[in-house]
This record gives sequence, structure tokens and C-alpha cells, in this order.
Amino acid sequence: MNIGEAARATGVSAKMIRYYEEIGLIPEVARTPAGYRAYSESDLHRLIFVRRARDLGFSVKEIADLLSLWGDRSRHSADVKRIAQAHIEDLRKKIAELREMVDTLQTLVDCCAGDERPDCPILEGLEQDLPRCTGGT
Repeated sequence: MNIGEAARATGVSAKMIRYYEEIGLIPEVARTPAGYRAYSESDLHRLIFVRRARDLGFSVKEIADLLSLWGDRSRHSADVKRIAQAHIEDLRKKIAELREMVDTLQTLVDCCAGDERPDCPILEGLEQDLPRCTGGT
């Protein structure tokens, strides 16, 4: 199977497949006599694994660690769980940061009259550390 077919089968773009190969996340695949990449079922499974891990927000380093464990039949599930738990904690921190950003921006938007006047609490808030409402709706 060529790279285009592998991309369609796995949901990983050809560009990303080449990138993952370049950084060593996936091993170099076999080549045809003409030099084209030839993907096996095993390669496709690995690409699907990578895509699913990326969909869940794992970093390239975490994916490399997970792939290593995936291929290690003597692994301990505790090692896999530890990576997943650490990732959950990272996601929770990001969610908290995003909520804080939404709250701050909502405060600024609520303070803005959104009319024809040049005064803009949103712009004023962006130049300060903390948003201050000096008017608005």
C-alpha cells in the first residue's frame, strides 16, 4: 500500500506520515524497487495508534513512550497508566487555564458597550494585568 492509500486508511495525512517517520516515531517502511514507500498492515496499525493518541492530545514524546510499551510484551500496565494519568492531569490544567481565559475575556466583553465610541474596555484590559470594568453594559 502506498503512502496515499495509507493516509486514507488511517486518517493520517501523507505529510504527517513522512514527519513521523523523519522524527523516528514510526520506523522507516519498506520501499518498492522504484523507491516508493510500501505500508504493511502492521504499519497501518501503528499509524492508527499514533493518530488515536494524537486525537487524545498526547505529545510526540508520550506517544513514543506508549509505542514502546505497546510493543513490549513484558510491560507493566502500571507504566501505561502512569503516562495516561499524567496526561489527564495536564489536560485538566489546560482546561482550567482555558476556563480562566474565557472568564477574563467574558468580563472584558461584558464591560464593553460595543457602540460607536472609541473607548474600549477590551483593549484597555489587554494592556493591563487584570481586567477592570470602567463602564459598558
